Amino acid sequence: MIKASEMTPNLYNSLQLLIESTSSELPIDVAMAMDLAKKNEREKSSAAYALNIIEENRVLAKKYIAPLCQDTGTISFYINHPQHFDRTSFEKIAIDAVILATKKGVLRQNSVDSLSGLNSGDNIGLGHPGFYYEENQTGSLEIKLMLKGGGCENVGAQYSLPDISLDAGRDLVGVKKAVLDAVKNAQGKGCSPGILGVCIGGDRSTGYAHSKKQLLRFLNDENQIAELKKLEEEILADANQLGIGAMGFGGKTTLLGVKIAPLHRLPASYFVSVSYMCWAHRRQGIILDNDMNIKKWIYR
Repeated sequence: MIKASEMTPNLYNSLQLLIESTSSELPIDVAMAMDLAKKNEREKSSAAYALNIIEENRVLAKKYIAPLCQDTGTISFYINHPQHFDRTSFEKIAIDAVILATKKGVLRQNSVDSLSGLNSGDNIGLGHPGFYYEENQTGSLEIKLMLKGGGCENVGAQYSLPDISLDAGRDLVGVKKAVLDAVKNAQGKGCSPGILGVCIGGDRSTGYAHSKKQLLRFLNDENQIAELKKLEEEILADANQLGIGAMGFGGKTTLLGVKIAPLHRLPASYFVSVSYMCWAHRRQGIILDNDMNIKKWIYR
């Protein structure tokens, strides 16, 4: 059993490093995709200008360990842990790490009471941060962190098929129409170029949760379900023909990636849930050793 006493202070320090890296550095796969997007744009075009500004921002954020975006987003921890893991103690330590990161300016004071509008000032409140757990049989401890901004969260969408307005039926052709509609509606408001996490099926809550989880996948991974691999590639290609481009200024890159997964559903429902992530795809992960020090970075 991992006890609270075994988690501190090394876990506290490891989580501090995780938060700092997630807030200030693009994961390597996303950085490479952004570099390729910049090369593909016409020199001195509006899209190239926007991507140049983003690149300058990336360099400065990493250099000064400063937030990539002024909206440091919803804080979500995904924990893959061994049996008998002390979740209560972990959350206390993680909350302390978030409070310190907020004081240091690595995270913005960004958690507001929905009824009063009051800001807690430390990023702590009901349901924030979010903690999502999975148990493993290997004995390893893996922690992933996602910081998802409000702009891209606002343009997420959920469709119930069939959708007459889209001429979208309950099949993968209908799924494609729904997802592309979400991209068209987002325009530049989601801070494109974006990344999509998509879930086919589930209910309204599990569909959204599973679609967001797809954003933890590497951009260059391959879907093991052949028809979904093909659908991901088709949606990516079609979306990049829409001309929305970086920040909505036009260009060849509207999306950097599309990740799709299915869940079982009730016969009466056919939901397509779309989670949109902005170019500042702040997700990072660590694997810890037995002393709670960082053994490996996942997205570097």
